[in-house]
Amino acid sequence: MGRPSTGSPAPFGALEFQLVLLRRMADFQPGRVAAALRELGVDRAAMREANKRWQAMLHAPRGPSAPYRAVLGPPERTEQRRLGDLLCQARSWALPLWTDLRFEVLSAPGGGPAWNAWLVRAPGAPGPRLRTVEDLVPWSCTVDEAARAFHPAQPREGSAPHRQRLACTAPDRAGTPHAVVAEFTWGLLQRLPVGPQPPGDAPTAPSDFR
Repeated sequence: MGRPSTGSPAPFGALEFQLVLLRRMADFQPGRVAAALRELGVDRAAMREANKRWQAMLHAPRGPSAPYRAVLGPPERTEQRRLGDLLCQARSWALPLWTDLRFEVLSAPGGGPAWNAWLVRAPGAPGPRLRTVEDLVPWSCTVDEAARAFHPAQPREGSAPHRQRLACTAPDRAGTPHAVVAEFTWGLLQRLPVGPQPPGDAPTAPSDFR
């Protein structure tokens, strides 16, 4: 006979947090998310439940002041970083599903509310080779990597929380430049929803390079 229920909520840790990230990515990459769920040994119902609990945690009157630390534990790495004239604290955590990435949170020195939270390449991990628009494969790169590879790139407002868009010009394999808008979720590339178009034209056509 199983243990009687004590009424205590089930633990919410790294596994559940990964499901929160996947829930937002499922809007763009359902196939990749389904494969990730199988790797984690859970189903879509568990993903929906994790996201529901995360949202409740964030909006609770007495929710954690540092929600990422509350669910992920002490960060793997903490460092001070200067962004222009602004000094910030960068904390990062390893996530089993993305071994070559880290989940990074930027905040004021000493902690406080997160200014930004997304996936970045792990220190020392080799990044992708980004030379052409065909290299922009879903889940292949982070916002920072795409911005560096196709400089100058212009950030654009995302379509929902934790989504980012990046407008840039990238050549195809034949060397023809195209204006593209790459869409990211939690900092990880999801798709090229528009373009490619010749530079200077407004990108409107569905991408052939997704």
